[in-house]
Amino acid sequence: MNIELVREKFAEKFGTAGDVYASPGRINLIGEHTDYNGGFVFPGAIDKGIVAEIRPNGTDKIRAYAVDLNDYAEFGLREEDKPAASWACYIFGVAREIQKRGGKVEGFDTAFSGDVPLGAGMSSSAALESTFAFALNHIYNDDKIDKFELARIGQSTEHNYCGVNCGIMDQFASVFGKKGNLMRLDCRSMEFAYFPFDPEKFGYRLVLLDSVVKHELVGSPYNKRRESCERVAKALGQETLRGATMAQLDAIKDKISEEDYKRARYVIGEERRVLDVCDALERGDLETVGERMYETHWGMSKDYEVSCEELDLLATIAKECGVTGSRIMGGGFGGCTINLVKKELYDAFIATAKEKFAAAYGHEPKVYDVVISDGARKLDI
Repeated sequence: MNIELVREKFAEKFGTAGDVYASPGRINLIGEHTDYNGGFVFPGAIDKGIVAEIRPNGTDKIRAYAVDLNDYAEFGLREEDKPAASWACYIFGVAREIQKRGGKVEGFDTAFSGDVPLGAGMSSSAALESTFAFALNHIYNDDKIDKFELARIGQSTEHNYCGVNCGIMDQFASVFGKKGNLMRLDCRSMEFAYFPFDPEKFGYRLVLLDSVVKHELVGSPYNKRRESCERVAKALGQETLRGATMAQLDAIKDKISEEDYKRARYVIGEERRVLDVCDALERGDLETVGERMYETHWGMSKDYEVSCEELDLLATIAKECGVTGSRIMGGGFGGCTINLVKKELYDAFIATAKEKFAAAYGHEPKVYDVVISDGARKLDI
């Protein structure tokens, strides 16, 4: 995160200095498409995120400068003041959601920048929301809004001002991140626990390979999969698929479509895999973690059908190179694979993946090493 550039641009635009805040993007080791099924997710904050300098300006206006876009916006704090620029809607939405909850927000100046790769599934939008939710809570509300509510403020911003009906995982990870730890979040009860995660200690590295593709599919593939899960849950007499077993699913197989059966089979298996990974990490058993990652990838590819040939190729190359675990990370249809790699295999794996992927698609995947880091915070500068 380029703190110096943000400070330079803030001084240039506003002729003064403010306080600096940051929030991270996130990875998710395992647990995809489980949040809306009442299941578990297993994210961690990363060492890439958003940094913003902020200072109250004594007016009822927000004056914001997006450093990376070289774009400026000025807008008020009432509902009818929603800005035209999509990036500014995130800041506006956070301010409005705090106000709706009885919190205080007044006019401020801000400049911000980020180093979360866009389109790679590391949730730059949640990092932006969390930065401003944390900062405005600190500046105007004496940190009285609790962290879960800060995550919900980010989620509500997506729903109400950005048109994305997302789950809570991204904002949760960005707010609650803890260096050297992943977090298992129960998306039904909202209970969570930290799990120490230090692959280096066991001779591993965690790396993302970005396919740099995003397939736009006809219709609403995410909504369709959610509807499949809801139909199966209803057939089982449950609110969600949480806690359902394969035996229960097989018992109603003749009452549901083959497609709905496959979707539910993936989700039920994924709930078990998340818990298996948690148990394996507590034992220091990264081989089992890797096996479950591959199972998740091919479940997402064959049963949930949210992969694409580029991501399947990257997972196949990983297996051929002896990589311990590899899978799609995120909703699918493009983006990254997340890979758990023994250090001694790392260089050969990256070289092979670049070569074979470029031979197939004409460009190399981008490589992002991952360090698990802290969540939303004020920087001491």
